[in-house]
Amino acid sequence: MTTRVTLHDGAEIDVEIEGDGPAVLLPVNPRPVEGPQAEEMRKWGADPALGRTLIDGLADRFTVVAFDYEGHVLAQPKPDTLTPANVAADVLAVADAAGADRFAYYGYSWLALSGLQLAVRTDRLSALVMGGYPPIGGPYAAMLAVTTATHTMATDPAPEEPDGEPGEPGDWSKVKVTMTPGQTQQFVTLYEELRGFDDLAVQSRVTCPRLCFAGSADVIQYDERWGGVIVDIAGPFTGRRDEMESLGWEVRVLDGLDHTGAMQPGAVLPILRPWLESRLPARVS
Repeated sequence: MTTRVTLHDGAEIDVEIEGDGPAVLLPVNPRPVEGPQAEEMRKWGADPALGRTLIDGLADRFTVVAFDYEGHVLAQPKPDTLTPANVAADVLAVADAAGADRFAYYGYSWLALSGLQLAVRTDRLSALVMGGYPPIGGPYAAMLAVTTATHTMATDPAPEEPDGEPGEPGDWSKVKVTMTPGQTQQFVTLYEELRGFDDLAVQSRVTCPRLCFAGSADVIQYDERWGGVIVDIAGPFTGRRDEMESLGWEVRVLDGLDHTGAMQPGAVLPILRPWLESRLPARVS
């Protein structure tokens, strides 16, 4: 079943509902990417059918509510309103449309930190899974620097270098910014709102079962174009694992995987599915 949901700014998003059982909200694209974009994704080690594979891997056991939130905000930017509170309100609107009074949520990267923001604003979560972003010690300041630099490059792009060599996949020093100023500004807005956010202080407000995971090699060193910062996702998972577990988080560290590798279905499903099965009530026949 597909339905349309009105979000905080009046824009609409398509929501696909498949399967039967406890509700699991996935902010993923249910339609495989095709063409040149798919080829570029493969070069970076990404699965163009990531969302579809996750849905198919869960829908025989759960009611999967899939909505391409990242694709939506890129297609219909929200430069001034992509705040944590509005993102949480959008996720709750999707849950309402699916008839899910209680639901689990899995998000990766900035959609994982959005899950934490959701968890501190609602008691409707039956489970929370954060991938590719730590529940404590999150790199909020570094991400603000990177998104601000990205917005600057989108607003005032540097002239092309005709003899420049294209970078290898994973080489951020050669990546060209192709997003519009409206697209980049919304992520500056998100991280500006999170400036000074104390993720440790809010842990007592996260009361549902919770799992977090990341690759052990999830560290990106950005050059000066991007603010010259290090976005270290893996560090908190390895350095503060005991603290996370003492706060009620189950923690998984995926050996050798970087940010892109740890989000692929082959890495996620073997963790996500059995954990959800152990935490959510069985389907009633």
